[in-house]
Amino acid sequence: MTRTIDFYFDFISPFSYLAQLKLPEIARAAGCTVDYWPIDIPEAKIAAGNYGPSNREVLPKIKVMKADLERWAERYGVPLTFPASFACADWNCAVLFAREHGKAEAFVTDAYRRIWGQGIDPGDRNELAACAIAAGLDPAALIAFVESPAGQNEYRKARSQAIQRGVYGAPLMFVDDQIFWGNDRLDFLAEYLNKSK
Repeated sequence: MTRTIDFYFDFISPFSYLAQLKLPEIARAAGCTVDYWPIDIPEAKIAAGNYGPSNREVLPKIKVMKADLERWAERYGVPLTFPASFACADWNCAVLFAREHGKAEAFVTDAYRRIWGQGIDPGDRNELAACAIAAGLDPAALIAFVESPAGQNEYRKARSQAIQRGVYGAPLMFVDDQIFWGNDRLDFLAEYLNKSK
């Protein structure tokens, strides 16, 4: 039976963008699959008892975080551009549609390329439609899902299940009984997978 890495992420997270660049490759090398689960980071933080301000509100922290992000992007050889807005909730919801159609990895990879690689405005429906097409999905059906009560209910359910599991931030990866938090823990994840084959 193939092992699964449950990957919890939010498109507002640049560190999840970085993790997604490497995670599929790590999973394939270990004979695992990645299961994509979108969350809402502010909601997950509050549910875990973390009522502090977001990183964007702590100026000394954001300065260092930006420098770290640039270092990681340089190490991975990828572009990093802050998006025009952080209106990512509909993109998170759209992942559930992509999951249902077996296109989650393609959708998440292209979405991150657009949002954090190119710095597009996630609030632009044309960008969401273009991402759907690039992932091999019907853009009208994806947007209809995102705008429907059923789609929004699925997203609420996924977030609630993540919180019940103890997800408090992103990127966060579960495999077996192990939890790995952050792009900088991918080496630990890869080592664990190799040792426990």
